[in-house]
Amino acid sequence: MKSALKLARYLKPYRWYILLAPLLMTLEVILNLLQPRLVQRIVDVGIAHLDLQEVIRTGLIMIGTSILGAVGGMTNGICAEMASQGFGVDVRGSLFRRVQSFSFANLDAMETGQLVTRLTNDVTQVQEAIVMVLRMMVRAPLLLVGSLVMGILTSPRLAFLPLILMPVELAALAWIVGRATPMYTRVQERLDRLNETTQENLAGVRVVKAFVRAAHEEARFAKANDSLTDGTIRAGRTVAVTQPFMMMTMNLGVIGVLWFSGIRVTRGEMTVGQIISFVNYLTTALFSLMMVSQLVIQIARATASSRRIQEVFDTEPGMRDPAEPRDWRPAGRVVFEDVTFTYDQSDPVLKGASFTAEPGQTVAILGSTGAGKSSLVNLIPRFYDATSGRVLVDGIDVRSLRQEDLRGRVGVALQETVLFSGTVRDNIRYGRPDALDDEVIAAARAAQAHDFILALSEGYDTMVGQRGANLSGGQKQRIAIARALLIHPAVLILDDSTSAIDVETETRIQEALDELPRNTTRIVIAQRISTVLNADKILVLDDGRIVAEGTHRELLASSPIYRDIYDSQLGSGVAPRE
Repeated sequence: MKSALKLARYLKPYRWYILLAPLLMTLEVILNLLQPRLVQRIVDVGIAHLDLQEVIRTGLIMIGTSILGAVGGMTNGICAEMASQGFGVDVRGSLFRRVQSFSFANLDAMETGQLVTRLTNDVTQVQEAIVMVLRMMVRAPLLLVGSLVMGILTSPRLAFLPLILMPVELAALAWIVGRATPMYTRVQERLDRLNETTQENLAGVRVVKAFVRAAHEEARFAKANDSLTDGTIRAGRTVAVTQPFMMMTMNLGVIGVLWFSGIRVTRGEMTVGQIISFVNYLTTALFSLMMVSQLVIQIARATASSRRIQEVFDTEPGMRDPAEPRDWRPAGRVVFEDVTFTYDQSDPVLKGASFTAEPGQTVAILGSTGAGKSSLVNLIPRFYDATSGRVLVDGIDVRSLRQEDLRGRVGVALQETVLFSGTVRDNIRYGRPDALDDEVIAAARAAQAHDFILALSEGYDTMVGQRGANLSGGQKQRIAIARALLIHPAVLILDDSTSAIDVETETRIQEALDELPRNTTRIVIAQRISTVLNADKILVLDDGRIVAEGTHRELLASSPIYRDIYDSQLGSGVAPRE
């Protein structure tokens, strides 16, 4: 409930709807409670005395109160929906903004499927609870109390019947809610797993087909799907007892009324109208308990969802901007000072890394898989923070800069190319939405993407399929490089971003990068040694350490690891391009 109360702050802008809804529902309930008494009057006065005028007059009053009550009920529904929908919009927006503030470390710790479920299904559960609360939280108690009072006033001699039946219903309700609440919590967790399985399958559908693993994925999905279905059925089966039990109790109550009141009618102690009126009040009172059970179960589900939503809000971003950020005039100098980096308390992936990249230099990074190359460059735009040591840009610790300022001048083409739905043009100017078309074309030319873009069906206005499905790997990489170049970065990071590009095209890209402004520092991770032969400085990483540093010729002479990489790919005697 603490989580639900914390989320209640999002209802504040809609307080007038929340205040008005109970008043309107109160009006509807009061008018509904009058109906059995009016029916009693028609039977005992109008019909019993053959007074047609009384029947018509009372009937018109019933119609008028019914219409007015319906208007109150409908307006209450509108207010409830306005409040719940506004709440949903605001909470989803805040959740999404919160997720955007998370560091890479936060996102590593949270499954994407869980975040999607919390942004969608969990928020919907809370919204539905708000609607039910604004409609039933007032309606059910008022109907319950009002029906009991009106029933007792109608026939005090039959008051013992609800006093017997209601404790039975309340005990059953407590048992059902106690069992159902934890079940629905587990249902939400199983929905998480189903979403995660679905997302993984759709994201990797090409790999699934390539390795003929459809049957395996179907089995994984079936397992998660069956688990969710089983949990939902268990919870639903428990809750399904509620309505039949309540109906049985109501029917027993009606039988009891007819049994105990029949003889009194023959003696003239009760009228037929009183019996009809009392039956209506009794069934209304018992039916209100059924509404309470539905409300409590929905609140239980919403409580579980609100706790999961609040977990996202309570997660502190792994990194924050400094209280007093430094001003930065980018020049492109990057310095690592004895940097060690560890993911989540595991063994260090970088150990005492130190090097300097001067403005305008091209620094290449080589090493085996898992050597720490991507981890190293991820520290420059502060995707992660160094565990110890410092990363400096132009003499300023990156932790002293606003993240937006830092990343706005560090262009990154990541190892995994990510494109978004939209046009090719939109993807290139993703980092600079206000970029002119000429600037977009210039960046595409530098990335050797212009020619293939023009060959597409609609050129730069061609729609990119989901995750770039209608483009080849090399085409996606060139668009990603163009996107990085368009922001005119002081530091350009290419994380193995030419791996899917042929050598000839890669050479032309390197030549175009050589034409960048003199102070643009380029840090390149590559698997192909031909990519880095002419770099101003090459760093060789092994097991998280920089074990060698120098130019191609210097490393051939001094580094056995570099020489082994060179010989395995190019053989001896190949000179770098001048």
